Amino acid sequence: MADLVQWTAAAEARLKEIPFFVRPAARKKIEKYARENGITEISESVYQEAKNQFGRKS
Repeated sequence: MADLVQWTAAAEARLKEIPFFVRPAARKKIEKYARENGITEISESVYQEAKNQFGRKS
């Protein structure tokens, strides 16, 4: 995919807090969230925003 999203070191560290067996799916969801919102770099705040979005099932 050409629209590659970059991760900051801090956001990568937060991602590593997620259990390894769900980490790839979480990474995909967070990157999809970033692309849909025109975000090219995933920082800790973007990571948290995405995580908050996943918690909301409306």
